[in-house]
Amino acid sequence: MNKIFKFSLFFYLIINLFNTLNSNEKFFNTGLKFFEEKKYDDAKFMFERSIVFNPKNSNSYLYLAKIYNIKEDQKKEEKNLEATLLIEPDNEEAILMSMKIALEKSNYKKVKDLSKTFKQVCKKLCDENKDILETLANIEPKNNES
Repeated sequence: MNKIFKFSLFFYLIINLFNTLNSNEKFFNTGLKFFEEKKYDDAKFMFERSIVFNPKNSNSYLYLAKIYNIKEDQKKEEKNLEATLLIEPDNEEAILMSMKIALEKSNYKKVKDLSKTFKQVCKKLCDENKDILETLANIEPKNNES
């Protein structure tokens, strides 16, 4: 009787684990579909559900940051970018978005620090870093002259 109970419990736990993992992926993929269709409120809801099932899903945080960027809510965008980088420090998209925010806020030291990290992890978006550094170079002398 005890063996049957243990086997049943084990089987139940395996099925629940599989369903939970499958749900997380389903929520993220549905959110991605909504995001691509520009249904940002629906996408936001699905990414948040994905995070409930897997709080370490950095892509869900990244897409939430993108949604908040579109909605021009910089504070929430930054919060989600920080979460993305906490989970996945070498996420070049999150680093790049953080650099752009730091540049807007005139936080040049942070831009330079993020740029160093970006150079190390850059695979796809390397040209973007050059553009940001050129913008930074054009802005910094003006600030020093004042």
